Amino acid sequence: MLRIRLTRTGKKRQPSYRLVVAEHTSPIKGKFIEMVGHYRIEKANRKLVFNQDRIKYWISVGAKPSDTIASLLKKEGLEGMDRFILTKTHKRKKKKAGNEPAVTTTPSVKVAPESTPNDKPENNDEAAKNETSSEEKESPTKE
Repeated sequence: MLRIRLTRTGKKRQPSYRLVVAEHTSPIKGKFIEMVGHYRIEKANRKLVFNQDRIKYWISVGAKPSDTIASLLKKEGLEGMDRFILTKTHKRKKKKAGNEPAVTTTPSVKVAPESTPNDKPENNDEAAKNETSSEEKESPTKE
C-alpha cells in the first residue's frame, strides 16, 4: 500500500521535511517513489510547498496520506482530506474510588473442604512418626 508521508531532512534543530510517496513498509528515511513537495518549519514562518496535481493523482491511484499530511493539506485548502484524518478517541481509564465498599461475588459462608480417606493417616503410630520427624527437622542441632 502506498503512503504519502513526511521524511525528515535538514540540520540539527533546523527540521525540514519532504512530502514523498513511498511503500508503507519501506523505512521512513529510505527509498521513495516520488517527491511531491516539501515542508519547511522555521520559527518565523512555516512553508508548505506541494504539487497538487501529483498528490491528487497518487490519491486516485490508491495512495493514502498520513494523518499529518492530510491535516496539512486540509489547511492549505485541498478538498476531501477529512476522510483520511483519524479522530483520536483515546479515553483515560477512570481511577477506582477507594471509599466504595468492595463488591464480592462469592458467598459469605465458607464451606470446609471435604477430606478424602487418603489424607488422614490410618493409625496413630504413623501420625506420631510424622510429628517427631517434623520436630527434628525444625529444631537446630548443635555439634
